[in-house]
Amino acid sequence: MTTEATIPTTSASPTARQIWTRGRGVALALVLLLAGAVAIAVVRSGDHNGALDPRSADPSGSRAVAELLADRGVSTRVVGTLDDARAATGPDTTLLVAAPDLLTERQQTRLRSAVTGSGGRTVLVAPGGPTVERLLPGVTADPALSFDSTLAPACDLPAARRAGTADTGGLRYSTHIEADACYPSRRLATLLRVPDASAEGTRGDTVVLGARDILVNDRLDDHGNASLALQLLGSRDHLVWYLPSLSDVPDPDDERSFFDLLPSGWLWGTLQLFIAAALAALWRARRLGPLVPERLPVAIRASETVEGRARLYRKANARDRAAAALRSATRTRLAPLVGVPVSQAHTPESLLPAHLHGDGQSLHTLLFGPPPGDDAALIALADQLDALESEVRRP
Repeated sequence: MTTEATIPTTSASPTARQIWTRGRGVALALVLLLAGAVAIAVVRSGDHNGALDPRSADPSGSRAVAELLADRGVSTRVVGTLDDARAATGPDTTLLVAAPDLLTERQQTRLRSAVTGSGGRTVLVAPGGPTVERLLPGVTADPALSFDSTLAPACDLPAARRAGTADTGGLRYSTHIEADACYPSRRLATLLRVPDASAEGTRGDTVVLGARDILVNDRLDDHGNASLALQLLGSRDHLVWYLPSLSDVPDPDDERSFFDLLPSGWLWGTLQLFIAAALAALWRARRLGPLVPERLPVAIRASETVEGRARLYRKANARDRAAAALRSATRTRLAPLVGVPVSQAHTPESLLPAHLHGDGQSLHTLLFGPPPGDDAALIALADQLDALESEVRRP
């Protein structure tokens, strides 16, 4: 039995088992990440189901305040589109906008034009800076939130004085126009009542709430929350509760892009991840540079290195690379022996014609030919190259 017959042939392409072994860690991490995202989404959706919805009895809903208003003869109607909200405005109606920040700029402008001069009351729940400036010009929101949740009225507004302390702490507002500024935190109000001065003889106004706590079920019985909510929402016979929904399609000219729909926290988080990745790349890149030779701690025989590399070639079934390495090394050693510069050793026109004796065609095949087809041919090539080098070296 020959040695060539015992050499196994192995494909260089990774098997399915190898691919799974290498990628199972990444796959497991992705599965855990997806499962965590789904779990968080389920938990958050359960906690916020019907948030600030007068039909919801959840802790974050507002059914309790709607029931109390009904006992006092105030009807509550929920609308989900801007058109319905604009059509419902009137002197005997209070319009509560539960999430004004969800409206587009064009929708906010249309809402402002509808409530101006209507004679009714508009209640805006925790509008942000750009939103409150469009819905109520002359009022600005401070970026810093209130430190305290429960605040004292500290104003002359009758509804606030009767209610007393309430959980109004949240966004803080300032204005240079005539307004009742109540429940101050660090000299800025968390509740504003701005009368509508656009038309003579109207008693319309707009109330800006810095937080929604006085409207939710689990906080309604704290402090003067219920009293304040009933007085702000029960001053008219009808209450229209505007909850922006998916059916509230914005104008085609005012459609927002995908990035506009992402919360700002996600954008900042993504930016931080990119910065962390860049810093990690710079940290790892400090190891890059020119190669520096180092003395090995132990002496390694050259035969071990040769055997190790040969095993790698055999494992990858890389006869072509093995043959190319053998031929390149032989040509490099032969060139100085026949008077050819090493830089021209790999050019057949310079190495073969005048300096090596023998059949030119066979020498060309030996030194520059195609890769062997099997392991036996590779061993035969190595023997022939060794014999050629020995012949050239012979005096």
